[in-house]
Amino acid sequence: MLRALEIRDMLIIDRLDLSFQPGLNVLTGETGAGKSILLDSLGFVLGWRGRAELVRAGAKQGEVIAVFELAPGHAARAVLEEAGLPAGDELILRRVNTADGRKTGWINDRRASGEVLRRLSETLVELHGQHDDRGLLNPSGHRVILDAYAGVNTSGTRAAWAGRREARKALAAAEAALEAVRAEEDFLRHAVKELTDLAPEAGEEETLDTERRMMQAAERIREDISRAADALGYEGAEGAMSNALRWLEGASDKAEGRLDGAIAALTRAMAELDEASREVEGSISSLEFDPYRLENTEERLFALRGLARKHGVAPDELAELSQTLSARLDALDRGAEDIADLSRAVADADKAYDAAADILTEQRKSAAHRLDAAMAAELAPLKMERAVFRTEVVDGEPGPEGIDAVAFTVATNPGAPAGPLNKIASGGELSRFLLALKVCLSEERDQAVTMIFDEIDRGVGGATANAVGRRLKALADGGQVLVVTHSPQVAALGAHHWRVSKRVEDGATLSTVSSLAENEREEELARMLAGDTVTPEARAAARALMAG
Repeated sequence: MLRALEIRDMLIIDRLDLSFQPGLNVLTGETGAGKSILLDSLGFVLGWRGRAELVRAGAKQGEVIAVFELAPGHAARAVLEEAGLPAGDELILRRVNTADGRKTGWINDRRASGEVLRRLSETLVELHGQHDDRGLLNPSGHRVILDAYAGVNTSGTRAAWAGRREARKALAAAEAALEAVRAEEDFLRHAVKELTDLAPEAGEEETLDTERRMMQAAERIREDISRAADALGYEGAEGAMSNALRWLEGASDKAEGRLDGAIAALTRAMAELDEASREVEGSISSLEFDPYRLENTEERLFALRGLARKHGVAPDELAELSQTLSARLDALDRGAEDIADLSRAVADADKAYDAAADILTEQRKSAAHRLDAAMAAELAPLKMERAVFRTEVVDGEPGPEGIDAVAFTVATNPGAPAGPLNKIASGGELSRFLLALKVCLSEERDQAVTMIFDEIDRGVGGATANAVGRRLKALADGGQVLVVTHSPQVAALGAHHWRVSKRVEDGATLSTVSSLAENEREEELARMLAGDTVTPEARAAARALMAG
């Protein structure tokens, strides 16, 4: 609820400090005294879009501070948390407008944008008047109002809508993917066959290349190794050394040991020569290969490299490419079955959504009948017993809140065609329609929201004005209502009364607001009844109004 409003240098207000209370707060004053400026200033600090020029003439900047009291669980706390702003039991909004048009806002001493202020204002204040475009006269909000009156829970429909949307999204994605795969079906089938026939393996290209180079090298070196083997064999070094060793061993008996060292060295050399021969023979065996094997190796190596170039990948990536293309081809082959499954899922989601939406429709239509009956009961005391209020629930565009479009229509005279609330009713009638509707919705209204009525009683008087005032007072029970009024019958029912007046200082017109005591209220009501000249009869009538 709004606790305080401080205004500095805005339009014709130089300095103003107001402390509001729970219940019905009334603001009265002569036309042009500045009552609308209070609402303009409040709208400014709440981030509403309004007048472009707000700074008082001659001032460098204008400033408005609004202080709200937040109950535990107040909807404003969620907005503050989402915006990363501190939240306590007291909410202080401050906004400055410089003479050159720059606007800066703060929430609890933290800088905040106009967008955050506007979102916050939706949880703090409701403004209603004959030119109301933020509340009941906005057709886009009629369904929300009816749902609040009906107490419906749309979470099931929202969940069904989300499921329907996801099912349709999955089907559309599958159909698009299938269409894309079908466009390359011939390529996929040919490519997969090629890759499957070749059956490439990771690392295979390096292995084949190494093997090929070894076989090519073997052809060149095998002849030299064979010659070396012959040179080391019995016809070569082995035979010569064997003969030398035999001859030395035959002469050693007569050499008295002088040949022992030579024989030992030659024996060792024979052993090393034997090992070398075995190694050479082994090399010759390892270099033996089938010429067809070289041909086959080269053929596979060239096939791998050629297919890799064709697909623009490295040879080692062919195996992975084969798996990828095979998976896409499998998806194509399974596509019809998958589409059928997803289509059934969409049908099930549509059915679930339609069922949830139908429940909402029935609840709304039932609530519409109750609301129309309640409106009829409220309009009679407001001297509109011949008017007909209807809540129309018709088919609309499907969405998360159901398939219904809701509109409030009225017919002000019997037999007259019904039409939109803001186009059929006159100014005074419109005010009473709005008030009656707010009374009907009062049980569902958030008591933490401050309701402001701007001259909603214009065009009515006498008993009708009294009925308007009593309904405003009822709306204020347990909450807070601010009313800008020219009606003494309405003003007399206020729990708190402020008078807006103008004064001239140093050639400048300034507006001021005064809180009225009981005797001052009587004088203000008398002025409202009598005009410029307040008579004893007007004062007596004012006392009668205050007495109820």
